[in-house]
Amino acid sequence: MAIDFFSITLYVACLVFMGLLSTRLMKIFHLPNVTGYIIAGILMGPFVFGLAFVDWSQVHEFADIANPSLNPIYVYIHGQNGGPDYLSWVSDIALGFIAFSIGSSFKLSAIRSVGKRVLWITVLESGLASICVILGLLCLHFIFPDQVDMPLVLTLGAIAAATAPAATLMVVKQYKAKGPVVSTLLPVVALDDATALIFFAILFQIAKTIATGGGFDLYEMLAKPFIEIIMSLGIGAVFGFIISLASRFFKSRANRLGWAVFAIFASVGLYKLFHLPQVGGFELSSLLMCMMAGAIYCNVGKDSIKLFEFLDRFTSPIYMLFFMISGASLDLTVFSKGYIVLLIAAVYLLTRVIGKWIGAFAGAEITHAEPTVKKYLGFTLVPQAGVAIGLATSASTLFGESGNPEIHAIGATIVAVVLTSTLVYELTGPFITKIALTKAGEIPLEPSKPSPNASH
Repeated sequence: MAIDFFSITLYVACLVFMGLLSTRLMKIFHLPNVTGYIIAGILMGPFVFGLAFVDWSQVHEFADIANPSLNPIYVYIHGQNGGPDYLSWVSDIALGFIAFSIGSSFKLSAIRSVGKRVLWITVLESGLASICVILGLLCLHFIFPDQVDMPLVLTLGAIAAATAPAATLMVVKQYKAKGPVVSTLLPVVALDDATALIFFAILFQIAKTIATGGGFDLYEMLAKPFIEIIMSLGIGAVFGFIISLASRFFKSRANRLGWAVFAIFASVGLYKLFHLPQVGGFELSSLLMCMMAGAIYCNVGKDSIKLFEFLDRFTSPIYMLFFMISGASLDLTVFSKGYIVLLIAAVYLLTRVIGKWIGAFAGAEITHAEPTVKKYLGFTLVPQAGVAIGLATSASTLFGESGNPEIHAIGATIVAVVLTSTLVYELTGPFITKIALTKAGEIPLEPSKPSPNASH
C-alpha cells in the first residue's frame, strides 16, 4: 500500500474538522471538549469512518478490513513492519507541550506551601493504586490461575500508578479551574510519571524473572530507573536555564515562544534518540525533561507568565490532534479477545480508582490539607493514557523477546487490558474530573440566563 503525503494531510484535515464539530456537541451535553476529541478520534479510527481510506480493491474477506497492510490509518498511527508511524510525532510533541505547561505549577512560592503535601499524596496515591490492583488481580489469579498469572498481575500493578496529565490539564484550562485541589493536582500528576517509571522498573523485573525463570538484576530494578530519572531532570534543567537566559536577549513574545519550542523539540528528540537500538543503554523521559524545563523557566525566566499564557493559545490545535489520534489509535478488537480480558480490565479499572482515591485521601489527611482536597482529589486522578500504553507496549515487547509463545501471550493480554481500560478512562475521566472540580467549588459556575419574560 502506497503512503503519500496527500493522504496523510487529508486524514489530519478530517481529524481537525471532526474535532471542531465535536466541541459544539460537547457544549450541548455540558461535557469537556477532551471527551469529544476522543469520541471523534474513535469515529475517525480504522473501524468507523477510517474505513473510507481502505484500499478496497485489496479486500478479499472481512478480516482484511483491519489488516495493517490494507488500512492506512493503522500505518499512520502504529507503523507497519517496523516502519515509521507517521503521526506518532504529534502525540510526542503534544505531550511535550503539556509537560512544559505543567512545569509552571512548580513555582517555588507555590511549592513551599504544598511541596510536602504533593510528595505524600503522590507516593500514597500511586503506591496504593498499584497495591489495590495487585490484590484485586490476585483474587482472579486464584480463580483462573492459567489465564491470570503472576507476571501479568505484577506488570499491571506497576502500570496502574500512572496518571494521564493531558486530559486533566485540558479540563483545568477549559474551565479555568482554580483552588487548592487544582494547585495540588497538577504537581501530583506531573510526579506520577516518575513514580510509575520506578514501580514499573522494579515490578516488571520481578515479573520477567518469574516468567522466564531467570535471575534478579538489581541494577535494572533499582539503579537504572533512578539514573534515567536524574538524567532526564538534569537535561530538562539545562534546557530550562538556556531558554531563561535567552529570554533576556530575545525580547519579543514570538522569539521567546521559539525558544520554548526549541526546548520541547530537543527533549522529544533526545527521548527518541536514546530509544534507537544503536544508542541503547538508558531510556530518557521526554515528559520529565519538558516538565523540568518548564519548572526552571517559570522560576528563573523573565515574564514567564506571559509566555505560558501565549503558549496556551498556540497549542490548542496540537492538543486537539493529540486526543483525536489517541482515540483513533485505540484498537477496538480488544473486545473480541474473550471474557477473561474484559474481566481483568474490569478489576483493573475498579481497583485502580479505589487505590487512587484512598491514597489521595490518606496523603491529604496526613498533611492536613483542605477538606475539598481530601474529598475530591482522588477522583481527578482517574484519567490514564499515553504513559500507561507506553509501559504496556514496552512490557509486551520485552516479554516477546523470550521467544516463548506463552510468555508472549502475557504481553498481548497486558496491552489488551490497558487499551480497554484506557478507552473507559479517557471517555469518563475528564467528565469525572469536571464534576469533582465543580463540587470542590473550583470551576466557576456559569451565570444563569435571565428569563425572557422577566420584568425589568
